[in-house]
Amino acid sequence: MPEETTDQSNLDFLSFVDFAVGKTVDELPGVDPVSMRLVLALHRVTSALVYDLEATVHRPSGWSWPGFRVLFVLWLAGPCESKRVASLSGMSRSAVSALVNTLERDGLVTRQPSTGDRRAVDLDLTDAGREAIVSTYSTHNKREQAWTGALTPSERLTLIGLLEKMASGTAAHEAITRS
Repeated sequence: MPEETTDQSNLDFLSFVDFAVGKTVDELPGVDPVSMRLVLALHRVTSALVYDLEATVHRPSGWSWPGFRVLFVLWLAGPCESKRVASLSGMSRSAVSALVNTLERDGLVTRQPSTGDRRAVDLDLTDAGREAIVSTYSTHNKREQAWTGALTPSERLTLIGLLEKMASGTAAHEAITRS
């Protein structure tokens, strides 16, 4: 009897998860389908969310998602060394360094040698950078509310707790210390 095949032309962003899990489990029976589904769903939602925020909020404001992350850190944490900005934003030092060139050129960030370590660079928001992040964050948060509006307040808190638990696990710690 021939194997039944799923019509791949009908797959979409979400149904691909079901298809991928089913096909992978058929090919590799030892795969944990629940873990696979969780990571695929988490990645897909995160990708769609970032794309939406970048398209509706950040690009119209003149910067990218990574640019927003740097501005956001500097806004809330204040002036700090570029390696600290990298750590707090979840980016590499080289990515922050390259990005700061653009943000500095656009008049949003200043860069100066650190007073504590001559090899380090301190970053700070300019007045224009502070105004830009403050004026844009309300729009950003409205999109956050639109995304989280699919969940009840209780579900939101549960999801936060679960994601924070996942982020405090061994694999997350290994990933953070590797960077």
